[in-house]
Amino acid sequence: MERYVLLIVLLSVNCFGDKPCSVRKIIGQSVVCVCNSTYCDEVRRRLPDAGRFVIYESNEAGARFEKYDGNVLNYDATIKLGVMLELDPSTQYQQMIGFGGAITDSSGINWKSLSDEAQQQLINAYFSESGIEYSVLRVPIAGSDFSTRKYAYNESPKNDVNLSNYTLAPEDLDYKIPFIKAALAVSPSPIFNLASPWSPPDWMKEGLEKNMCGRLKKEYFQTYADYLYTTTALRFFLSIFITTRGVPIWGLTPVNEPTNGIKSDTFINCMNWNVDMMGNFIKRHLGPTIRSSNYSDVKIVACDDQRPFMPYWVNGMFNMHPETLDFVDGLAVHYYFDTDENSVILDNINKKYPSKFIMNTEASVGMTDIKKVQLGSWSRAERYIKDIIQDLNLNLVGWLDWNLCLDMFGGPSWCNNLVDAPILIDAIKGEFIKQPMFYALGHFSKFIPRGSRRLKINSKSKKNISHVGFITPQNTAVVIIYNDDIPTVASIKLNDKQVIVPLEKKSIVTVEIRPE
Repeated sequence: MERYVLLIVLLSVNCFGDKPCSVRKIIGQSVVCVCNSTYCDEVRRRLPDAGRFVIYESNEAGARFEKYDGNVLNYDATIKLGVMLELDPSTQYQQMIGFGGAITDSSGINWKSLSDEAQQQLINAYFSESGIEYSVLRVPIAGSDFSTRKYAYNESPKNDVNLSNYTLAPEDLDYKIPFIKAALAVSPSPIFNLASPWSPPDWMKEGLEKNMCGRLKKEYFQTYADYLYTTTALRFFLSIFITTRGVPIWGLTPVNEPTNGIKSDTFINCMNWNVDMMGNFIKRHLGPTIRSSNYSDVKIVACDDQRPFMPYWVNGMFNMHPETLDFVDGLAVHYYFDTDENSVILDNINKKYPSKFIMNTEASVGMTDIKKVQLGSWSRAERYIKDIIQDLNLNLVGWLDWNLCLDMFGGPSWCNNLVDAPILIDAIKGEFIKQPMFYALGHFSKFIPRGSRRLKINSKSKKNISHVGFITPQNTAVVIIYNDDIPTVASIKLNDKQVIVPLEKKSIVTVEIRPE
């Protein structure tokens, strides 16, 4: 077995001209990669020729998208390795929409704190062919907890049913729109923008004396739908942004994390809903407003909350108000309470509503930790990797991170809700730092393009590994493997061919194969 691995590695090591990581060692952690106005590491996807493969590896020891290629081998049944994966292209599952993150006010503020040249390096790192090729952006409608102030659009005059004073905020014009335009300019594929509101202006809500979230007043259900679409936020994003600023909206969630509004101790922007209110709002107001407009193809993506709460919001709403099925295109779920045990929730919803896609729309780490930002943390990257692989194997069509970039303390946040991020900005030094999480995300986002279909994998393994595989629009097979165990070797079988893949401890590898 060792002779096969040694032969492949010795013949195949090749950087293909990629710029390597500018390494900064962190005591007790993995490394980080440092970028500035003149330098940033790069990785380019190299489509393998017929009968070839390309492997990309990142690991706790410090590898970052290390790349090598080689020839596929004729399948040899006598080779028995610790990990045996057999791809079955005849059995395919969900079609992918994409990967990405959120352009919050805080992300925009941090991005703009860099020089123009460093700003472009960051855009390239996330969106270009030399970066990890994000293809989806989540865009907060007005403020979120990652803003420097708590705000909504049209906060005055009060009771303004016609929304006569609707305007975008300075944060939109100074940060969000320029960032999205810059991303669109370098992205090799269309970027899908998913708009999410945290809260409308307070005058639309009641019960604020009991809960800072408040509940939408019944007389403002249509006003809130208008706020999201007809004459205000979404219409503005669609009509004016398309014609003058080039920022189309692909989808819309009715509200971020509606369960937050039920809790009395919630400290971020939010609104109090129940399943009956949500069903009525979508079927009588938001759904008809969108579907009867010039932008009827905008996706309505419901729930936008944690995995354990999905049965309440999804099953409850569809059972109580089945008419909402005619308007809802997909379902959004957040990462924070994911476990192996509650993965059955997504499996059950997929089986019950197979026509509704599911997408992870928010993830971050550090919120509940004493140390919000942890430079070089491989364990945080590992949490992302394992969750993404689990979600993809549960038929999710996309996976979105939260803030694209934050400062070295994990902010700013008006309510001090600090977290870690894949990119951290050091404005004083004029540099940004790519955390291990950035590379963890890139192993998926760069090599599973929109339109890829997950395929079945038959696995025989005694090792602690996770894996997922796809057929891409380029007719290549992509397999992503995470090894949480001691070093081992994997065999990937595709038809009558195979690839032998060495797996280091705490490593993620993306293998792209073109067998013929």
